[in-house]
Amino acid sequence: MPLGLFKMMRSDGEESDTLPCYGIYNVATGTENDTILPRKKEEKFLTENQKKDKKAPEYADLPENSDQILACEPSEAYRSEDARQGSYTIEDYYALPEERRVELIDGWIYDMASPSWAHQIILGQLYLQIAPCVENHPECLLLFAPSDVRLDNDQWTMVQPDLFITCNNKDNDHRRTNGAPDFIIEILSPSNRYHDTFRKLNKYRNARVREYWIVDPEKLTITVYDLEHDQQPVTYAFTDTVPIGISKGECSVDFARIYEKVSRHL
Repeated sequence: MPLGLFKMMRSDGEESDTLPCYGIYNVATGTENDTILPRKKEEKFLTENQKKDKKAPEYADLPENSDQILACEPSEAYRSEDARQGSYTIEDYYALPEERRVELIDGWIYDMASPSWAHQIILGQLYLQIAPCVENHPECLLLFAPSDVRLDNDQWTMVQPDLFITCNNKDNDHRRTNGAPDFIIEILSPSNRYHDTFRKLNKYRNARVREYWIVDPEKLTITVYDLEHDQQPVTYAFTDTVPIGISKGECSVDFARIYEKVSRHL
């Protein structure tokens, strides 16, 4: 069940305060709560059976406590015509046509749109800046999408981060990365905003990814999550040089250079 932080947000990335809310995420503590806060006093919290039936009150209010922010999705997001959604495995993932790019998360298949020019320019520039630092650490490997990551080492999840670093991982089989990478960057686009900001953030946190960056080309921001030390996220601008936390000050990314490249071509 997707949970998240920030403002109430739909799966397509649009903010709304009139959508069903299926859970709250506590920004301060990093804990999840599967109940919702209903708008009307006569509406009761979801029971376990209601959750299984994917039913919820039509509306829900933002909590008064600013640390608890509702993450919302249209109810249609929980009703799929595909009866197998929720039970797909890695075997099914590899059986799909190669030209169909998807991610598998907890048994659910999520289609991925083709990346934009801005996305690809940013990804290329990130790789060029980070690669020289990784070269000084032969125990680490820098990879970028499309590259499979069997995040939980189970049969239900396979993701393709935009860019990631994995170190001292002896379980890799040259086809995919098995287990959580140390460092991940995802670049937002209109079609994946909810997916990367909420769904994958929680997956990466639970899988013990050490550091996670969300790059937002629209808002020109970089949100850095120090998941290893459970710190509050820090937001940077495209005018900043952003340190890579797991490198302990050795590596950083100059986003002013990246912005210059993007601005030149768009």
